[in-house]
Amino acid sequence: MVAGPVSATSGKTRFDDIYNEPDPRAYVRRLAPLEYEIPHHGQDVFRRTRTDRSAAGGTDDPVTVLDLCCSYGFNAALLNHDVTLAELYAHYTSPEVDALTPTELIEHDKKFYASRRRADASPVIGLDSADNAVQYALAVGLLDEAYGENLEHHPPSPRLRRAVADTGLITVTGGVGYITRRTFRALLGCRQEPIWVSAFVLRTVPYRPVIPELEAHGLTTTTDSARSYPQRLFTSAAEQRCAVEQVLRAGDDPTGLEAEGRYYTRLYESRPPSV
Repeated sequence: MVAGPVSATSGKTRFDDIYNEPDPRAYVRRLAPLEYEIPHHGQDVFRRTRTDRSAAGGTDDPVTVLDLCCSYGFNAALLNHDVTLAELYAHYTSPEVDALTPTELIEHDKKFYASRRRADASPVIGLDSADNAVQYALAVGLLDEAYGENLEHHPPSPRLRRAVADTGLITVTGGVGYITRRTFRALLGCRQEPIWVSAFVLRTVPYRPVIPELEAHGLTTTTDSARSYPQRLFTSAAEQRCAVEQVLRAGDDPTGLEAEGRYYTRLYESRPPSV
């Protein structure tokens, strides 16, 4: 296990130094050994939800997706390209890529992603307070629009409001906790029609405060409490102890999950009740 700075509120190891670099190489070098895998689980889920959202809209137009807490755009990469998370990890840790400058890597990755673009690709809007990360994702073509904004502290900019007004689906893998109901309220208030939400949420983080906000905007939230998705290994015994305590306080059982050495998430799907 590898210890690091710890959040005083959650007990989680903080990775602030890798979240806003000019490119994802440091991010991958730190998280791949911890088997950070939730984007992998999101790949098929988000593709299926996008298909359902398109069918519900009764149109052949592609669904615009807003990836919340998007970081370097890996969810967009996995949604819209023929690539796996393991392949992304191999790509960003390869000797060839390691030798490139950030500018050279952007040019390299434009070709890398363009050659893997799927025919059913959707427009993706990226939102994250890490402005360097979202600009990288925009520069290499993973995002169609990128916004480095923090809606916990500031209202959405006029440009972001206009972008969200065309959004059909919001995705998020693990960002809940860093963001709260305030961010969801701000985003859902940008569109008159309900925006579907597909969210992977750590079992250590209460999603209950968010659900009424979703209900207020015409969404019913469901989850399969019997199914969990692994996120990453713990970095220390102390991080594990905090996680186990938080899961127990939430009334859940960490046996076979957090007690075995890694964070787990639960999937919450929010849609209009008629769907």
